[in-house]
Amino acid sequence: MAPDSVAPTSAADCDLLVIGSGAGGLSAAVTAAHLGLAVCVVEKRARFGGTTAWSGGWMWIPRNPLAQAAGIREPLDAPLNYLRHELGSRFNEALARAYLENAPRMVTFHQARTALQFIDGNAIPDFHGATPDAGLGGRSVCAAPFDARRLGRHRSELEPPLPETTLWGMGIAGGTELRHFIEATRKPTSTRYVARRLLAYGRDRLRYGASQRLVNGHALAGALFASALARGVTLRARSSARSLLRDDAGRIIGAQVATPDGEQRITARHGVVLACGGFPHDIARKQALLAHAPTGREHWSAAAPGNTGDGLRLGESVGGQVGSDLAQAAALAPVSRPPRADGDVAHFPHLIDRAKPGLIAVLPDGRRFTNEADSYHDFVQGLLGATPANQAPVAWLVCDLAFIRRYGLGAVKPAPMPLRPWLDNGYLRQGTSVGALATACGIDPAGLIATVARTNQMAVSGRDDEFAKGESPYNRVQGDAAYTAERGLPNPCMAPLTRAPYFAVQVVPGSLGTFAGLRTDANARVLAHDQSPIDGLYACGADMNSMMAGHYPSGGITLGPAMTFGMLAAEHAAGRRLPA
Repeated sequence: MAPDSVAPTSAADCDLLVIGSGAGGLSAAVTAAHLGLAVCVVEKRARFGGTTAWSGGWMWIPRNPLAQAAGIREPLDAPLNYLRHELGSRFNEALARAYLENAPRMVTFHQARTALQFIDGNAIPDFHGATPDAGLGGRSVCAAPFDARRLGRHRSELEPPLPETTLWGMGIAGGTELRHFIEATRKPTSTRYVARRLLAYGRDRLRYGASQRLVNGHALAGALFASALARGVTLRARSSARSLLRDDAGRIIGAQVATPDGEQRITARHGVVLACGGFPHDIARKQALLAHAPTGREHWSAAAPGNTGDGLRLGESVGGQVGSDLAQAAALAPVSRPPRADGDVAHFPHLIDRAKPGLIAVLPDGRRFTNEADSYHDFVQGLLGATPANQAPVAWLVCDLAFIRRYGLGAVKPAPMPLRPWLDNGYLRQGTSVGALATACGIDPAGLIATVARTNQMAVSGRDDEFAKGESPYNRVQGDAAYTAERGLPNPCMAPLTRAPYFAVQVVPGSLGTFAGLRTDANARVLAHDQSPIDGLYACGADMNSMMAGHYPSGGITLGPAMTFGMLAAEHAAGRRLPA
């Protein structure tokens, strides 16, 4: 249990001030506390965890200790060359080397010294298998499930997961656990597994009011939060940084913070770390940096609503510069917009369903436009590239009854969960035939009918002659080879759409967060316009200009660097590294 003595205090003086409480900010805070610094974290929202608590919790960490233990070994040059080919002219060797050399050390530190533990992703390939030195596995880790009871009375201060990604509030881990839930009505072993999970969840609800088994990004945020509490980090919610403080020499020495008790000056002897989550909900910045959002309102992000560009503005106010030459300024993902009972609308990111056999994505004219099984970032780039300049980018994910009852679709859960509420609120569209579905969605009926007929033929042959769906290692891992093998189909990402009624959900361009941030050096120090570091100012997470330069070479390339450069920022501020 977390001791009560580490509850947030009203102290306005510390060694390191961290602004934001996602993975990057908490990684910096926990590292600094282990190095003996007095750390204060301020968070503008009412709870801690940020977008991290809503994420999948995956981190791209080549040469990580879990892979090494499994016998997967590769030289540093292999992932370095993969990034060099993926990033092209935007490749920054200093940042890439700093990351690849220190990310495994970050994992080792947390495993040995904190509440955060990991599970391997040794079977998960990089996104682009045709790129030289792409990995077939061994480059990913995820936060292991975390027991929220370790937070003690602070449990209610952790940001809950995105409701639409849970089952009645219960998080479901990816991989094997998710497959058990998909197979729960068909396989006895899965039925028993799901029954045990539901029973345990019911007990938690009765005793604690919420699930105590945290998974995915919720586990990552919870474990980091618990680690910060255990090291005596001061954590202050509902506290928003308004401006940075400088001494006579120009060094950053703290911030002016709006708290529930009024404005407060917090001084920080070793500097300030900006970790405010980027600008996914900053209208002006989106208008300036996202070409598909000419007013700043045509982009729907699944990031936490508190991420409104505070860190970027703070950095710019003291001479920092925000990157403007990235391949993409945001970590793109298709999102749908399920209505909520309170009248609000959620932004649901489609990360898993698109690659499963029996789904296609079409434009309003009924044509496919990309490989549905490619990464979420590539999918949206395909949508933007295929949309005429005078039209808003919109697509429809189309499936049949067999697909939606097996996998669900977006926020719609698979059988035995009901479809009717989603049909009634308009999120899910239905048609007794392909043409009727097209009419219900405003899709060209002739175009959709022709597309379904053509893709059904390709599904039987197993070859996607249009977009090579199912041919890359990443595609195949995301598909469902067991299901297609049962049906005698050769492609794990393709099955015919033949079982009426037919269903569709509309998706629009969104993001999991943003890439454009404050330019930094390899120690996460914010750089001025002359490329000199601003003394005492650091940035990590989405406030740091992405070392991937707007490219998305693999899953986990946001949280991995956030955790690693958060650690490096803390080490530089402390003037020493973590002990080996």
